[in-house]
Amino acid sequence: MLDALGPLFWMLICHAVADYPLQGDWLSKAKNHTLSLVSGEVIWPGAMLSHAAIHAGAVKLATGSWLLAGAELVAHAVIDFTKCSGRIGYSADQGLHVTCKAIWFCALLSGVA
Repeated sequence: MLDALGPLFWMLICHAVADYPLQGDWLSKAKNHTLSLVSGEVIWPGAMLSHAAIHAGAVKLATGSWLLAGAELVAHAVIDFTKCSGRIGYSADQGLHVTCKAIWFCALLSGVA
């Protein structure tokens, strides 16, 4: 039973690693489009894409699916952009990320991905 849940557990573990130690203070601020520019440059798109790509890579490693990695890339960026815009808070942000992992896991089990 636990082996069947392995991809879900790995996605959740990787999410925690990617959102905390791998993100860091600089990336957390750099991906936020509402904060000041760095040296007059607009850097948030690249920072957001990099952060979402780290999460997408983790989903690919956990599931073996490029389709789910792509879905994670888009979903993670949209959720974080929404949070940075102030439309949702931290708890909703994390809840949506975990919900996505559950959806990816269901897609994996159903053979969709």
